[in-house]
Amino acid sequence: MKSVSLAPLCAAMLLSGCAGSGVSTTSPDSTSWYNPLSWHWSALNPVSWFGPSLQVTEQGVGKITAATPMTEEAINKGLDGDYHLRKGMRSDGEKVVTFWQALSEGKLKLVVSGQTHVNQIVVMDDNVSGPGGVALGAPFSTLYSEAFGACKLAGYRDGSDVRCRAPGSQHIWYQFTGEWHGPEGLMPDNATLKKWRLNKIIWQS
Repeated sequence: MKSVSLAPLCAAMLLSGCAGSGVSTTSPDSTSWYNPLSWHWSALNPVSWFGPSLQVTEQGVGKITAATPMTEEAINKGLDGDYHLRKGMRSDGEKVVTFWQALSEGKLKLVVSGQTHVNQIVVMDDNVSGPGGVALGAPFSTLYSEAFGACKLAGYRDGSDVRCRAPGSQHIWYQFTGEWHGPEGLMPDNATLKKWRLNKIIWQS
């Protein structure tokens, strides 16, 4: 019978023990024993070494949906507590819109907007992806062959950026940015857009 080396497994077990020994909640006089039945074999899977990243889906972002209240507690829970939240307000026509900015390492990553409940989430975090793993930085040409029927100008707050409905989606938009030297208010041509890249993923209820 072919023998299997236990060296890699033993090394992984020892490393796991070392990683967990940095902080102890027991007294200096206490004695602890290693219990192999309590060891989590999933620690051998590299995927488990990192926290799960958020996903943009038809329902929302992470655990935030249209049913999520516009409160710090609810939004923080929906984002798994991974961001520092900062509240703000802005005028949107005749309405005043409340929003929460989600920051990480001092950088703006998401903006969650709404009245009593969430109705829009703007994603600017490289670690958050859309359906099919679409990530920020993706070229326009990998998602669209032309702008007609799918895209529009993003609006005055975003300059000449172009916003396109995600293929097959009712609630997700992709926003692209790039160089444009044409007249203000005019949609860039397809040849120009092919060089643009995704800079925001937007979920709208």
